[in-house]
Amino acid sequence: MPEGHTIHRLARELRRDLRGRTLEVSSPQGRFAHGAEVLDGAALAKAWAHGKHLFLELDPPEAPPERLHIHLGLFGKFRRRATPAPEPYGAVRLRFAGPEWTWDLSGPTACELLDDDGRDRILARLGPDPLRPRTDPEPFISAVTRSKRSIGVLLMDQSVIAGVGNVYRSELCFRHGIDPRRRGVDLDRDTVAAMWDDTVALLTVGVRLGRIVTVEPDDPCLETPRTTMAKLPRADRLYVYRRQHCRRCDAPVEWFDLANRRVYACPVEQH
Repeated sequence: MPEGHTIHRLARELRRDLRGRTLEVSSPQGRFAHGAEVLDGAALAKAWAHGKHLFLELDPPEAPPERLHIHLGLFGKFRRRATPAPEPYGAVRLRFAGPEWTWDLSGPTACELLDDDGRDRILARLGPDPLRPRTDPEPFISAVTRSKRSIGVLLMDQSVIAGVGNVYRSELCFRHGIDPRRRGVDLDRDTVAAMWDDTVALLTVGVRLGRIVTVEPDDPCLETPRTTMAKLPRADRLYVYRRQHCRRCDAPVEWFDLANRRVYACPVEQH
């Protein structure tokens, strides 16, 4: 499932390509035919994200503004093509065709028109998003330090923190030397606050680069240190996630299930 940085980057790219443009909207698959009919001829006014949820604000001609909510889930995907685009490939739920670029959406868990109450219900069940400007980290810090659940479970709980997924969970715990099975209540506030700040920094890098990079380019574990995260090759971007050995100390990486997903940890570096 795409993590929060991917959805924020999508919002940015959709704004760049489609904002202010009159759009031809269709549902080639037919499963969003009514919504596409409502939106056809609309202009994109705003695209924004909260965690793994994407919201598009559109202005149809001679009609009230509409809000589209999209959650990609495990299988959802956007494809971008130059206009005029070829015939839709596969089961395309929604197509936005602008003057220069066409975006196709396939396989989302959610693709729905919402009113303000619907939007508010979604946001009410989500925790703070590290990528939203001026977000208060206190709800995250309080939720973690009061919980008897493990930090590895809490990081995956979207009501605690919105946007963190399985890769960032493993890597954040490693970067802070914390076993993912440690209870939140056993962590001090300074440690949890530092994890929040690190999450903000790493997800921001993810938005900028379009990929997850958690290894610091000057980390001594790299045989050839790089000047920036952008220059790290694929094999050097992560510390423990899906690795056989810890990048820092070369100990065998452990893996186990938390929150129904596999988490990776170094038994030497994390305690």
